[in-house]
Amino acid sequence: MSAPVPGAGGPLLDLADVYKIYGKGDAEVRALDGLNVSIRSGELVALMGASGSGKSTAMNILGCLDTPTRGRYSFRGVDVGTLDRDQLALLRRHYIGFVFQSFNLLARTTALENVELPLLYRGEKRKRRVEKAMHVLDLVGLADRGGHTPAQLSGGQQQRVAIARALVTDPSIVLADEPTGNLDSKRSAEIMELLARLNEERGITIVVITHEPEHANYLRRCIWMRDGVVERDGAPSEVLS
Repeated sequence: MSAPVPGAGGPLLDLADVYKIYGKGDAEVRALDGLNVSIRSGELVALMGASGSGKSTAMNILGCLDTPTRGRYSFRGVDVGTLDRDQLALLRRHYIGFVFQSFNLLARTTALENVELPLLYRGEKRKRRVEKAMHVLDLVGLADRGGHTPAQLSGGQQQRVAIARALVTDPSIVLADEPTGNLDSKRSAEIMELLARLNEERGITIVVITHEPEHANYLRRCIWMRDGVVERDGAPSEVLS
């Protein structure tokens, strides 16, 4: 089965009146309660809000890791709700890069091998895998650390490897879920600076899910969620004031 081919024009991602409901009756919980969000190519956006606001649920739907109870999610004009499980897996593999708080690196493999992994799943030949992996390791400032295992890298370096792994497939978008959650303030700033630079210099679309208001200095747009809907959306200086 071939990967779905997103169309051109319009928003990259669009959530239209999206609900995510768990349980029934008195036990019903609306994690998303009619969410409307559009993100265009080249944006650097934060989804923010208090715990329970729905931002992580929104990210899971944007990353095709979960499906709405109702409403429409479109990826470059393709209705994601019409795709079967195999097509969703191909969409994630070809168009979406993920960065998580816990790095999710394989402990017994080198940084280079960790970055190569998505290309291995795609069946690319070793020479091409190594070339692309070394290129993105260079982008994140770790060209000289390709032979190191995660245990030989700092937390900040491990997250850079994870970002390189997200970039190696040339995705349409990178979803970063609390990417600095396991880092100290200095390393957190370095990771946010890196994401901002990748967006500015490479035009990579990045959505950061975070509860850290200090990250606003690196962002162009902030979407503040509350009770499963967008409460405020705009420049960080306006949304967080």
